[in-house]
Amino acid sequence: MAEELDRREFMKRAAVGTAGAGLVLPALGRAAQSAPSDKVIVGVIGTGSQGRGDLIAFREQPDVEIAAVCDVYQPNLDHGLQAAGGKAQTYTDFRQVLDRKDIDAVIVGTPDHWHPLVMVEACKAGKDVYVEKPICHTIDEGVLMVEAARKYNRVVQVGTQQRSGIHFQKAVKLVQDGFIGKVSFVRTWNYANEYPQGIGNLPDSDPPADLDWNTWLGPAPKVPFNWNRFGPDPKLPSRWSTFRYFWDYAGGYMTDWGVHLIDIVQWAMQVDGPSVIAGMGGKYYIKDNAETPDTLQVTYEYRSPDFVCVYENRWDNGNSMYDKGYGIEFHGTDGTLFVDRSGFEVIPEKRAEPSPFEPGRKHEVARTASVQMKSVNNSHADHVRNFLDCMKTRKRPISDIEIGHRSTSACLLGNVAFRSKERIEWDVKNQKLVSGGSKAEQYVTRNYRAPWKLAV
Repeated sequence: MAEELDRREFMKRAAVGTAGAGLVLPALGRAAQSAPSDKVIVGVIGTGSQGRGDLIAFREQPDVEIAAVCDVYQPNLDHGLQAAGGKAQTYTDFRQVLDRKDIDAVIVGTPDHWHPLVMVEACKAGKDVYVEKPICHTIDEGVLMVEAARKYNRVVQVGTQQRSGIHFQKAVKLVQDGFIGKVSFVRTWNYANEYPQGIGNLPDSDPPADLDWNTWLGPAPKVPFNWNRFGPDPKLPSRWSTFRYFWDYAGGYMTDWGVHLIDIVQWAMQVDGPSVIAGMGGKYYIKDNAETPDTLQVTYEYRSPDFVCVYENRWDNGNSMYDKGYGIEFHGTDGTLFVDRSGFEVIPEKRAEPSPFEPGRKHEVARTASVQMKSVNNSHADHVRNFLDCMKTRKRPISDIEIGHRSTSACLLGNVAFRSKERIEWDVKNQKLVSGGSKAEQYVTRNYRAPWKLAV
């Protein structure tokens, strides 16, 4: 088994080394897997790019059979069937998948605004659920999702697969063990440069004949079809799901990527949510029909422990000190820890101490060790494996629905603060606004378009 380095060993090595010496963590093998038992029969609801990615990860597990795929857009349905090996039954109504008694679990890979309804109905139908993040569109939906999982005793894993990343687990432990000292400030970010066109300005049009636009909208307001609202347009070389930039369906990168980042922050700092939230920004320079901001900064104040976390998002400049489009920095009294999906690094703080070699002079000494870990596991595969194993043991998975709800809520609150232009105080325990006007209140919940209803 690969050597494990705990904080005491780090500090021991740091003490005998020079201030500039660095340590590199050893590579680790894959997480242990349980032996396959009975087949887990899986249905996939939503077979766009993310849903198919999840389908493939499940398909590669030895004890999984993909028995059903469902989508309201025929090209996605065809791609899903192909990814399933051509053997699954196809559906355009997710309720037909849930009606099948042989289905043990469902993957919810739909656009974000459909996640709550499908997940809750799956729990009511006795299915375990792997639901993509962000889990919901408003905070009240997330509360009901947790309630449904508990009421029907279902295993629900959220697709925040970084929790199954071994280097993320080690980075989190370093923070929790005090390896970088007391953390008072955390920075998270998503940077890119899509100036000036962004996702473009496609006009409204008739939906394609092979799309059920009304069902795709589902509980969201009825509006004319637009390729960017549905997107991406298959005729264009888009790299992202453009529906995420419209408030009816998602919350921009704040809820897309922000959930991954804030999830790690709250895990490492052992907190459930922020107490004070403020957000500012706007649509400044990107000339497209997206509704979410091209420039955003949200500041979170957490209590017990006390620290500030900032989320930054900009789309007209992609530079960062790490030359990374995204990342997390934990700033502690003894060092700074940077982590992303490629590994992590600790940069020590320095302090001046009397030199043992030159009386009367001082030299700089590192407050902690310089540490790197560049070896990563297949976190997506291991995340799926964790879910399947928990289905069999009935234990809660590593990204249980309540954890995903708390991480999603923090990001939703960032958008509430930005959209309402109000400073928000949040009761973390009771999940209610303490202060904030009627503008903030309207973004905490939403009305479903008939005939859809979210009820546990």
